[in-house]
Formats: sequence, structure tokens, C-alpha cells
Amino acid sequence: MNALSVLLAVSPVLVIFLLLVWRRMAADLAGVIGLIVTAAVAWLYFHTAPTVVVRSALAGMISSFPISLMVGASIFQMTYMLEVGAVRRIVLAMKSVSPKDRVAQILMINVGFGTLVTALGATPVSILPPIMLALGYSSYVAIALPAIGYDSLCTYALLAIPAVVFTDTLGPLVKGAGITLTLQQAGLLFARFIPLVSTCIALGMFWIVGRWRMVLRGLLPAVLTGAIAGLACWGMALVDLVPLTGVVAGAAIILAFAVLLKIRRLPVWSEQVLTSEETETKRRMGLLRAASPWLLLLVFAVLVNLKSLPFHHWLFVKLPLAVPVIPGRPTATRALWQAYTWVLMATFLSAAWFRPTAEQWRAIVARTRTRAPRPVLAAAVFFAIAYVIDQSGKVWSVGASSPAWVLPPDRQNMVQVLATAAAQGFGSMYGLAAPYLGLLAGFISGSETSAIAMLSRFHMETSRALGKPTQVGLLLAAASAVGGGLASVISPAKLQNAAAIIDRIGEEGKVLRTTIVISLAITLVTAIATLFWVR
Repeated sequence: MNALSVLLAVSPVLVIFLLLVWRRMAADLAGVIGLIVTAAVAWLYFHTAPTVVVRSALAGMISSFPISLMVGASIFQMTYMLEVGAVRRIVLAMKSVSPKDRVAQILMINVGFGTLVTALGATPVSILPPIMLALGYSSYVAIALPAIGYDSLCTYALLAIPAVVFTDTLGPLVKGAGITLTLQQAGLLFARFIPLVSTCIALGMFWIVGRWRMVLRGLLPAVLTGAIAGLACWGMALVDLVPLTGVVAGAAIILAFAVLLKIRRLPVWSEQVLTSEETETKRRMGLLRAASPWLLLLVFAVLVNLKSLPFHHWLFVKLPLAVPVIPGRPTATRALWQAYTWVLMATFLSAAWFRPTAEQWRAIVARTRTRAPRPVLAAAVFFAIAYVIDQSGKVWSVGASSPAWVLPPDRQNMVQVLATAAAQGFGSMYGLAAPYLGLLAGFISGSETSAIAMLSRFHMETSRALGKPTQVGLLLAAASAVGGGLASVISPAKLQNAAAIIDRIGEEGKVLRTTIVISLAITLVTAIATLFWVR
């Protein structure tokens, strides 16, 4: 292997990183340019057949549907809930939480509620900053805490779509080693990281609010938060309901601190902070009605994931609705099981009692058309990049009984080149590198799910190059995914979103200078734990 091969194999990542950081280009445009670079390198240097390049990119985009279409569906749902006044009612409810204990308030709102709504498809950075500002926190804190609070459980966002993609991506790779990777096993794998990372996230939040004084005051609550989150993840994996992990973990954290506040005879809820106008808004709409799209989604998620019921078998197993883009490896869409279908279903059903006017529907559609396409494209294009890299070097087989793509024996593809270089460069210390590579991929792509798609095969190949068993490769891939989740707090787009919602555009740069240190520190803790587990 020569240095040029390594440089060209990593060039798509370098190009995207430079476009994001140096040119400050939007993620979707940087991703499109990165895809063009990837396709050119795969075709011209690694001699990939042009049809393989095109169809790999198409297969990647189809495989992105669980995240890309879910992003679009979630934007539609949030736009709808904003237009009918549901979000405003939920915000008023959150303003009343734990007025006498800031430690409990921070954890209940940003970790508990933030994780819960993220699991259901909402975005904390679009909902929580105004709440934090109204509760008396500085704009700096109001931007930072919603961006970091749910990061430890990012793997369970969007009804655990990242965990689903992890399973779908790595399942075929480990099958040859006699291992069947299920969503339940993936959940148990991620659960080992959650207590440690959740505790660190909570301590990082306290550092943002009040430095060491707040960290010391919140040490035990932070450890309790990590323990509750870890137990919830482990328990939901045991009962094989991984898609509901974020909902249960978020609710469990809220409930636990509500009980502790009651024991200490402190108020869990007080509406004294509400103005007369807000009280009138509260009177006009009940909280259950406001949250009904999420509650319906929760019911549907239980129905289609509970294996004792027939729906999971029908929609997941019997109706994969696969698209045969890659020969011998059809891409299962499972469109009738995926979360985006049920997000839309829950949203439209809730219209029976919200009764949006024709004008409101026009506004919802218009705003969704403005907001959704670019995030959807950004999610899809990074999957396309991952698939082109994955299939690079392959050509159509000659004389085969059925069409197939094969890698000629005298060639290597981009994944193998990078994996060999990583194994030689890091050796037995690769466990330290995996979470940081995930952090970088999450920063570049903007989501943990895209980071999983981009790096999972790379980690498995590196593990093989190091002579490690398949289980170690899975653990390295999981550690990298956790790092990808931690990238949320350093995502310029997310921080800018949080700043924009409270009219503080420009302040996200100050926040980033703090959160990047916290993110790197928590990733280091994850890396040390990973190194210990894989040695």
C-alpha cells in the first residue's frame, strides 16, 4: 500500500471537513461535493465500474430513508404542532418544572424531556432554548444545554433509528462469522456506554451553568442520571423494545427526580411563573391534547415493535419492500414499519381534534417545503458516500450464473486501504481512536446515523486487520457511534438553530468554544473505556 492510496481514500472526508470549517459551507452542499469527489476517486483511481458507482450511491440514498425521510416527517410534524399551537402549550408546561431546585430542573428538562422528545422525532434545540431563557438562565446556557442534554442517548433518537441502521449495516458483515446481529443485541452493546457517558454529560451541563461549584453540587444527581439511563437502556434491550428506549429513559429520569423533589418537600411543578396571557393559553388547550401527536406515535411504535403482536412480523419480516439495487443484496426499506410512516399517521390523525384551517394547512405545507429538503438531502448524501466507498474497486462479474459485483484479487477498495493504514498506525491503541473518528464523522455529516453508515464497515475491517474477533469490531463500531452522538453539541447547525430560536444569532460561537472542550473530554472518557474493553 502506498501513501497516495491512503490520501485518495480519505480525500472525501478531508474535502468535506475543509468545506465545512474553512469555507463554512452548508452540510448538504459540502456533502454533494464530497459525493462527487468520492465517485471520481472510486472510478478513476480504484477502477470501480461506473455503473457500480452510480448504483451504490442510489442504494445508499435508499438505505438512508429511515433517517432522511424521518427527518422530513419530523420537520413536517413539528411545523404542524407549531402552527396549531401545540408546541406553545408544551413549552408552558415545561416552564413550570422544579422552580426551587436548579440541578433537578436542568436534568429533568434537558436530559429527561430532551431525550424523550428526541426519541419521538422532535428537536430539543428548537423547543428548549426559550424555556431555559424564560426560567432565568443566560442565553449562553439556553443555547448550550439543549444541544448537549440528549447526546448520551442520541443512539435512541427518532425511535432508535441510529441503532436500527447500526444493526442493518453490520448485520450482513458479521453473518459470515456465524453471528446474527439483532436490534436487541445492538441495544445491549450500546447500553454498556450509556451510564458513563450520561454521567459525564450531566457533569458537563453543570460545568456550563456554574463551573466547579455546580459540578460538586450536582455530582450525585449526575451519577443517578447515568444509572437510570443505563438501566433503562439495558432493560428495554432485555424486553426487546429498543425503539422505545429513549422514551422510557427520558420518562424515567423525569419521574425519578420528581420523586426526589417530593421526598425533599420541594415543588415538582409550579405555575406561578406563568403570565396571565400564558395562563389563558393553558386554559384553551389541555396538555394531553397538545402532546397527542407524540402520544399517538408512542402507541403506534409499541404496536409495531412488540413482538408478541403480529404487526412486527408482518411489517418488518413479511413486507421488507426491498429494492434490488445491489446484485444479491436487496435494500430492505420496511417502509410500513419505519418511524416516518407512523409520524405522518399520528400527525394526520391528531388533526381530528386540532382541526387546522385550510390556511393553516397551506402554511404547514409551505414551511415544510422550505425547511425539509436540505436536511433530507444532507442525511441522504452521506449514506451515498458511505456506500460508494464500501463498494469501491468492484466490477461486474464475468460469466457468473447471476449478476454480481466482485472485487478482483489484485485490487483493494477504499475501506480496506484505510483499515490497513489505521491498523498499522494505531495498532493495539486503536480503541482510543474509534470514538474520535466517530466524533469527526458526526461533525462532518451532522448526525450519528450518518456516522454509523460511513464508518461501521471501516471499524470491522480494521478489527480484522488487527487480528481481533468479530465482537471487538462490533464494540469499536458502537464506540464510534457514541462519538458520533457526542458531535451534536459541536454541530454549528444545531447551535445556530438554538441561537436563532431565541434571537441570539452570533452567540453560538462562544458556546462552541466551551462545548468542543466538553465533547472532546467525554469522547476521551469513552475512548479510555473502549480501549480497556477491547484489550
